[in-house]
Amino acid sequence: MRLREIAPRLTFQAHPVPTELKIELVERLVGAGIRDFELSSFVRPDLVPGLADAAAVFAAVRPAPGLTLGCCIGNERGLRAAADAGADSATFLLSADEDFARANIGRSTAESLAELERLADVAAGLGITLGTYVIFAWGGPLGPPRGPADLEPIARRLVAIGVTDWVLADSFGYAAPPQLRELLAVAAHHVPPGSLTVQVHDSRGLGVANVLALAELGVGTIDVSLAGSGGHPAMPGQRGGGVCTEDAAQALELAGYHTGLDLAALVETANWLEDSGVPGLGFVRHVGPVPRAARAPAALTFDWNNPTHESEPAQ
Repeated sequence: MRLREIAPRLTFQAHPVPTELKIELVERLVGAGIRDFELSSFVRPDLVPGLADAAAVFAAVRPAPGLTLGCCIGNERGLRAAADAGADSATFLLSADEDFARANIGRSTAESLAELERLADVAAGLGITLGTYVIFAWGGPLGPPRGPADLEPIARRLVAIGVTDWVLADSFGYAAPPQLRELLAVAAHHVPPGSLTVQVHDSRGLGVANVLALAELGVGTIDVSLAGSGGHPAMPGQRGGGVCTEDAAQALELAGYHTGLDLAALVETANWLEDSGVPGLGFVRHVGPVPRAARAPAALTFDWNNPTHESEPAQ
């Protein structure tokens, strides 16, 4: 399973810290096995002062095998700054919610799609991969849930534009596994699993359950945020953290997925981050990881009609 760490962007846009602390966080996470980051955003520093040092952060991160560094952008200036900084990819901030779209980047969803189409040509000339968020894909922050009929026209438009690297974000924790499956069924008609990242937030306590469901569905990349940290300047006072990295990593490993992550190092780093003044959530760092068995249990089939029967290992 590939987990993308978004705390360097999601957390520090709401909780400004010195650049040196951001660099140390990334170095600690690389040491714990993280190789895919959303490192920052190239956006207006007067609106998001916590990320005004985006270029400096990119410049300071040391290369590591397999390391990929992405960012968020909202316009051509941000796209060009990302390319100049050496970002591997830039993700456009497209919102499925009209009110949030206007509050966040000052454009409607339709206007944002038109801007994304223009930026696709610019990105091709800069040699940087351009993807897009679909923020509040499952609903929120104030309106009703969104379903397949809401995503379908956006998906068709994105394919027509030629942008097929998507981050579908349940930005306010509306979805449970059945709702995830509904929208991913729509996405599957338009893009392959490897082009899709899904970002779930733990606002309503569904984060880890959703991570396990996404793994079962074969989603290529899942976004996580260390210690469940994060927030958004346009949503002051709201819990905006992503699903907790260390909790998600433990759940996936217990479910038989290989993450390549050092859980003890993640827990240590999550505690260090909170000790540095950044508020966080999470469970495993407070109570400790589940003790490791001497060997992994064999996968067994289960017969509900004969639950006490010791069945043969699954093939």
